[in-house]
Amino acid sequence: MIAELQCVVLDCPDPVRLAEFYRSVVGGRVNEPDPRWGLDENWATLHTDAGLVLAFQRAADHRPPQWPDPARPQQFHLDFGVPDLDAAQAEVVAAGASVLDDGGAEGAERPWRICADPAGHPFCLVLHRALQP
Repeated sequence: MIAELQCVVLDCPDPVRLAEFYRSVVGGRVNEPDPRWGLDENWATLHTDAGLVLAFQRAADHRPPQWPDPARPQQFHLDFGVPDLDAAQAEVVAAGASVLDDGGAEGAERPWRICADPAGHPFCLVLHRALQP
C-alpha cells in the first residue's frame, strides 16, 4: 500500500452549501475540526458516520458536468444505496438536487436514478434491497 485515502474532494462554487446538501443525503457533520486540514470559505468538509470524509473546494470558474455530454463529462460520480428510489429521489430534490434521468418508462424496472447535486455533479440513487425495511 502506498497511501491511504483521506477524503474525496469535489470542486464547486459554494463549499458549505454543497457540504450541507451531502449531509442531508448521507448524514454526518459539516466542518468538524480535523487536524489534517484547515477550514475556511474556500474549503468545507463532511465527516460521515461511516468514516468517509467528503471535502468541497471552491472553484471560482467551476464548470459543472453536462451529463451525458462528452464535451463536459461527469468526471466522477457517487452511488448512494437507498431502500426506496421514489422516496430518496423526492428527498434529494427537496434538498436541492435535480433529476437527470428517472428511468422514464423503464424506471420501475431499472434499480437506479441519476441526479445532480446543486453544483451539477451527477450522482446515482441505487436501490439497495438490504436497506429495505
